[in-house]
Amino acid sequence: MGKKAVLIGCNYTGTKAELKGCSNDVKKMQRCLIDRYGFSEGDIKILIDTDDSYTQPTGRNIRNALALLIKSAETGDVLFVHYSGHGTRLPAETGEEDDTGYDECIVPCDMNLITDDDIRELVDKVPKGCRITFVSDSCHSGGLIDDAKEQIGESCKDDCEDKEENGSGLGFVGTIIQKTGDALQSAFSHDNIAEDSTLTNRSLPLDTLVDILKQKTGNHNINVGNVRPTLFDVFGEDSTPKIKKFMKVLMDTFKGGSGAGAGAGAGAGTGAGAEDGGGFLGKIGVLAQDFLKEKFENNADYGKPAMETEVGGKQDAYAGSKKNKLPENGILISGCQSDQTSADATPSADRAEPFGALSHAIQMIIQETDGKVSNRELVVKARNSLKKQGFKQRPGLYCDDKHVDSPFIC
Repeated sequence: MGKKAVLIGCNYTGTKAELKGCSNDVKKMQRCLIDRYGFSEGDIKILIDTDDSYTQPTGRNIRNALALLIKSAETGDVLFVHYSGHGTRLPAETGEEDDTGYDECIVPCDMNLITDDDIRELVDKVPKGCRITFVSDSCHSGGLIDDAKEQIGESCKDDCEDKEENGSGLGFVGTIIQKTGDALQSAFSHDNIAEDSTLTNRSLPLDTLVDILKQKTGNHNINVGNVRPTLFDVFGEDSTPKIKKFMKVLMDTFKGGSGAGAGAGAGAGTGAGAEDGGGFLGKIGVLAQDFLKEKFENNADYGKPAMETEVGGKQDAYAGSKKNKLPENGILISGCQSDQTSADATPSADRAEPFGALSHAIQMIIQETDGKVSNRELVVKARNSLKKQGFKQRPGLYCDDKHVDSPFIC
C-alpha cells in the first residue's frame, strides 16, 4: 500500500487577497504526514507561493499535481490532499431557470479558479479500492467535491431536515455537535484564540477577484457578470475544464444563433445553438455577445481550447448541474459550510505563527490522539475545538457511508 500526498498553500503575498497562514499549514501537515502517518518525503508534493524553490500553486500546476497523484495511484493506495487558501463561489451566469446553484471554487495563486466540478472529475478517476482524502481549509468549502454525500454539516438543502427531525441517518450528528459546542463555549471561554488573534477571511469576494483580474490584464471592462469568459480569456488552454465547458456552450450558441461564424461550431458537441437559438445568450446579456463577437473578429481561433472540450450537454455548463451517481472514493473534510467563511489567524506576538483555523485544530487533535482518529471523530472534535476557541465556522464531512468511521488518512 502506497501513501501519496499533494499539499497546497496560497498566501497571495503582495496582492489584495493576501493571507498569512497557508504556507505554514502546509509545512506542518508535511511534518505530520511523515512523523505520524509514515509518508515518505519523496511521495509528498508541495505547492506554495512563498518560496520560489517550490512549485508555484497556479491553477495549471495544482491540476497537474492532482492528476498525477491520481494517475499514479493503485488499488489500496492512500491519497491525501490538503488545500489551504482562499475559496470563492461563482454564481450562475447562464440565466436559465434550472441553473440555480453555485460553483464552489478554490483559488490558485494566479486566480485560475478550480471548481467543485473539476475536483469531482478528478475524484471519479481514483482507482477502485483506493481512496482520496481532501482537507480544504478555505471558505465555502462545504461540498467542494461536487455531490459528495453530506455526513456532518448543514450545506445540503434537500433531505437534511428530515434526517435531523426523525433522528435517523448521520445528518442528526450535526445537531448533536452544535448542542455540545454551545455547552463547551462557556466552559472554555478563557481559551478564546479567535479573540486573541488578527483574523482574515479566507473568502475571496468576487469584486476583489475582478480587481485582481483587471490588474493582471489591464482590461477595466471586467465585471462580476463576465468572470467566466474573462477567466477563459486570460488562461485559454490552461483554463479549468468547467470554464472551458461553459465557454463551449456559450460559443456554440453564439455561432448558431448570431450568424457570426455560423456553421463553424453551431452543431459541434452540444448542439446548444440549434436547441436554443438566441435565447440562451439573450438571457445572459448583451455584454457576453459583444465580448464573443469582438474576440472572434480579432482571432478566428480564439475559442479553440473550449471547442475541443468534450461536453455532454448544456447542463455541464451549469453551476447546479447534477451527476448520475455519487462519488465513492472521495472524502472531503471542509473548513466550513458552503455558505460560510474560514479564518486565517495571526496570533498575538507571544503566541504561535499564523495558521488556518481548521488546519490548526486538526494538528491539535492529531497530537492529542496520536493520529488514531476516525473521519467522523476528527470533524466532531474540530467543530467542538473551533467553537470553544471562538471561531464561528463549522467544519463538515462529505463522503460515502463506508468512509465515515474509517481512520483519518490511513
